[in-house]
Amino acid sequence: MTKLSVNINKIAVVRNSRGGNRPDLIRAALDIERFGAHGITVHPRPDARHIRHDDVRQLRQVLTTELNVEGNPVPAFNALVEQVRPAQVTLVPDAPDALTSSAGWDTIVHRSFLTDICARFREAGIRTSIFVDPDPRMVEGAKLCGADRVELYTESYARIFRDSPQRAVAPYIEAAAAARDCALGLNAGHDLDLDNLRYYLECIPHTDEVSIGHALICDALYYGLENTVALYLRCIPSQQ
Repeated sequence: MTKLSVNINKIAVVRNSRGGNRPDLIRAALDIERFGAHGITVHPRPDARHIRHDDVRQLRQVLTTELNVEGNPVPAFNALVEQVRPAQVTLVPDAPDALTSSAGWDTIVHRSFLTDICARFREAGIRTSIFVDPDPRMVEGAKLCGADRVELYTESYARIFRDSPQRAVAPYIEAAAAARDCALGLNAGHDLDLDNLRYYLECIPHTDEVSIGHALICDALYYGLENTVALYLRCIPSQQ
């Protein structure tokens, strides 16, 4: 069954825009769990413009579903992950000033670095996923780095989907097959929404997890948070 992990970064953006604790990030995360999501994703960045390190620590203490912490494995991030020990860490090659994730790792060029990082987190008992573009070579490279999973960067799928769903998903089917051949777990994330999620999962049903934040929080402004989580769960074939 594909699991839905909700990225709550945008809730933190709203909170940080005025200071204080409104909306209450921890309460929102617990509500999202209660509404049926299978996990919570956070992406702390060096400038703390949304999720802060203290948020991650607090979430780890109260969540009963999986916590996925994603980010660039710089020293401060690595120390936080080792302290918190989430169920999963997703390695993303973001520049410090990146607005959002814009590319996956080149797992061939960065093989030595990623191998050391994967070994470090595996030693701490943390499942490691590497964020990659839908390229079988990058998937195979992630396996050689010692990753447990890959997360396919789905921006190009979402961008092309409206014009040609089949063309949009084709490279992802190929990359997903490579992951299966390598015995890697398979995640997906970035720009997945209520329009394109169902088709993606129908084409790649062995996806272990989708991480969705921006679109889901935007939809919640119109439909309400509880109803929106339910709508996304209905897009997962096994949830129907």
